Amino acid sequence: MAYPLMEHLSGRGFLYCGKYYRVSSELTESLQKPVDIRIYYETIRVKEGILLFAEDHLARLVNSVKGLENFPVDTSRILTEAYSFIDLEGVKDGSIRIVLTKESLLIHIADIAIPGSELFEKGINTSLLNWERKTPNLKIFRGDYKTRVNEKFREENSHGLPFELVLSDNEGRLYEGSMSNLFVIRDGQVYSAPDEKILIGITRKRVMEALKRSGLELKTGMFRPEELDTSKDAIFVSSTPFDILPVRYIDDYEFASADNEVLKMISKMYLGYTSEYIDANKRALNR
Repeated sequence: MAYPLMEHLSGRGFLYCGKYYRVSSELTESLQKPVDIRIYYETIRVKEGILLFAEDHLARLVNSVKGLENFPVDTSRILTEAYSFIDLEGVKDGSIRIVLTKESLLIHIADIAIPGSELFEKGINTSLLNWERKTPNLKIFRGDYKTRVNEKFREENSHGLPFELVLSDNEGRLYEGSMSNLFVIRDGQVYSAPDEKILIGITRKRVMEALKRSGLELKTGMFRPEELDTSKDAIFVSSTPFDILPVRYIDDYEFASADNEVLKMISKMYLGYTSEYIDANKRALNR
């Protein structure tokens, strides 16, 4: 199913094949039209002018290409252009999207919602979507999936519009967010779906480090919503745009995730790790 190269566009301009264009350019409209080619992409969070965990994003981009087409990907050039672009646009905090095809490279600011403090304090509203993802470890645009997700985001549940969608497999088990990795805390243990069922997120890798620093280890496990104890169990999601977020609602299921002490400890360790990364990269890049 055809899909455009450019979506969620923000900012004054964008880089396309090494050249800077204003958003007012005629090229903008062209890039927003669906094309029937394979499109690979990564969304990278910018914090304090640093591309957060950029090396991992680019490694995953290479892996996605190798999984289907295996054309050369110059990660050094992409990283250089990405930093040049955020300097040109003056991006200190936000998200950029790197979009790659066999013939082109597009870099633009992505208009992706960054949650406010209230969502971290109380948790997010999510809706359930039954969808079995194909080749989840390859991050490419899939038109049918994107269309269904966009439709679901526009459907209100009992608590309003969802901030995120939680995917369930054909057995009704929760396994992933539409743009995030999903974790369940039960009896002090942290669970995630098996690697083969999910996109191995960049933030997820850092969550693993936070678990280690907290004296915890990740266990493999999947649960149906009705199997969870809403008074004791907690659910959280991790993603590049919003780090770690507690889940309050999955449709009509309500969880006190934001009050969970294990989740609070994991979040504290994650934020400490992220600060260390930013400081180290500022020194390396003289920023």
